[in-house]
Amino acid sequence: MLPLAGVRVVEFAHMVMGPSCGLVLADLGAEVIKIEPLKGDNTRRLEAAGAGFFPVFNRNKKSLAVDLQQVEGKELTKKLINTADVLTENFRPGALDKMGFSYEKLSEENPRLIYCSLKGFLKGPYEHRPALDEVTQMMGGLAYMTGLPDRPLRAGSSVVDILGGTFATVAILAALRERESTGRGKRVTSALFESTAYLVAQHMAQYELTGEAPPPMSVKRPAWGVYDIFETAGGGRLFVGVVTDTQWEAFCRDFGLEDLKDDPRLKSNGLRVKERAWLIPRLAECFIRFTKEDLTRKLEAIGMPFAPIAKPWDLLDDPHLKASGGLLETRVGGKTIHAPALPIELDGERLGKRMDPPEIGEHARELLGELGYSRQEIESLHGRGIVALP
Repeated sequence: MLPLAGVRVVEFAHMVMGPSCGLVLADLGAEVIKIEPLKGDNTRRLEAAGAGFFPVFNRNKKSLAVDLQQVEGKELTKKLINTADVLTENFRPGALDKMGFSYEKLSEENPRLIYCSLKGFLKGPYEHRPALDEVTQMMGGLAYMTGLPDRPLRAGSSVVDILGGTFATVAILAALRERESTGRGKRVTSALFESTAYLVAQHMAQYELTGEAPPPMSVKRPAWGVYDIFETAGGGRLFVGVVTDTQWEAFCRDFGLEDLKDDPRLKSNGLRVKERAWLIPRLAECFIRFTKEDLTRKLEAIGMPFAPIAKPWDLLDDPHLKASGGLLETRVGGKTIHAPALPIELDGERLGKRMDPPEIGEHARELLGELGYSRQEIESLHGRGIVALP
């Protein structure tokens, strides 16, 4: 029995932000029904950098492909929404309102409905602007902090989309909890720009507290004396962090660096930060004597933070993810891929895959049958181009 079993979600969503919210709800056990055009969500057909969007963010969902421009398509969709606990949407501001699916109208018939909009901006001067992950990374300062001083660079993942989707999930769960006592749903909203502001909050606070503008992470002086990438013997690199004075003493002891441990210039992290110009090259000389494998074993044995420098596709063979159920085999478009499970455990168990990403309209017969449509009526709807059938 999953935590959200019995919760029905109708999802009007594409790309990453909206589907990532639905993914979390679906993995937690909600019945998430993806409303698509007759030809399917355009995200299904993305290539290159967008090829992974649909298969990663749409497992454990059902599909109903319907023409919302036709009266009967709208009617059957409204019937479905009236059975739902939650509606999510991440289309342009006002798009669903124009189709007759505004919160005000839908909540009249289904007052328990929680209506979640995932947008570019919350209320304010920008609220009617369209936005993308990269747009808000640029205007929110995240791209500045990621790139070089004169070359802002978006982070290497759809981090704002995914965070915005996660915050939407939090708001939905809060609204579901509140509904238990009030009996009524409500409208909740999350946004990309405000999610970006949340991500850079530490840099905003640093500026106000110190009066100094923090430089981009690419050229920034770290907050820790040892927080760097080092070469190893025979090739290969490791990131190593020594972030407390206790770690520093253990590090020096186990690596035979007693002269550094006793050096008064290095007694605290703050002092070590000031001595990085000569300290880091000295440590590099120490590390280059070890192979990557030997250095890994040694750092792990003394409990020091470290990491190999990996590429995303290296995770497909990561022994930890494979052993812990962190990679879910997913079948889509005739191919089998592996997608990460949600990064949580419930009673020590990872949340798994119940269904592969759906084919276009895969669950139309099931869902329409539940709404009272006969087999003949469903075939008629299909024949008249109102719904798609697999």
